[in-house]
Order: sequence, then structure tokens, then C-alpha cells
Amino acid sequence: MDIVIHHNPACGTSGNVVRIVQDAGYSPTIIEYLDTGWTRPQLLALFAAAGLSPRDALRTTKSPAEELGLLDPSVPNDVLLDYMLDHPVLVNRPIVATRKGVRLCRPSGVVLDLLDRWPTGPYEKEDGSLLIDADGNKVAD
Repeated sequence: MDIVIHHNPACGTSGNVVRIVQDAGYSPTIIEYLDTGWTRPQLLALFAAAGLSPRDALRTTKSPAEELGLLDPSVPNDVLLDYMLDHPVLVNRPIVATRKGVRLCRPSGVVLDLLDRWPTGPYEKEDGSLLIDADGNKVAD
């Protein structure tokens, strides 16, 4: 199964999603979007597939969203999208695409919904909490 992860290597949750996917036996295509940037069609397609609006996908912490005045709910989605193109860090992460769909994988356990197979349990998330129990059951997102 082809898996694409739009990844920020400085983010623990994003790194955990990469680790979960790799530990499940996949070799994902990893796109470090802070380096590559985004295109308008790419973001529109990802957001549509994930059922997100630009507002839903806006990274509000550890980003320039507040100083750019983007937290005001009256800012239209088209304006948010323009800023996301200029400042790729404004897009929350990681966004994962598989044949099962596209999701913003926060928390990291959401990625399990996109995989046919999971890592062997017990398996912990980045915060040390249990994600998959010893019997292979999902415990939490």
C-alpha cells in the first residue's frame, strides 16, 4: 500500500506517526513540507479528501498564525489558504494519505485507521501511553 506522510521532523506527533507506519512494515513516502512547500491544488485536494477546511487545518500554536491575525474567525478560508502557501508551517501536521483515505493524524493513533496492518503490541505513543495492547487491539488514538 502506498502511504504518503506530510511530515514536520521537528514535531513529536509527526515523528511518531512515521514511526508507527514504519514499525507496521510500510515504507512511506515522506514529504517534509516545510522544505517543499505547498501548492494550492495540493492543499485543496488534501483538505477535500480529509474533510477539512483551511480553518480546520490551521496550526494555531508554534506558528505565526496569531501574529498574522489568522486566529480571528472572520478571516476567510481563501485568505488562510494564501497564507498557508506563503508560510507552510501554518498547516497542521502530519497529514497522511493512503488508499483508505486522508487524515490529519493528531493524535498520532488516528493513523491506525488508515493502515491495513499495525505494529505488534504492546505499542506506546510518543507520550508513553499505550496505543496498541498486547493482544493487538487499539487502546486509544
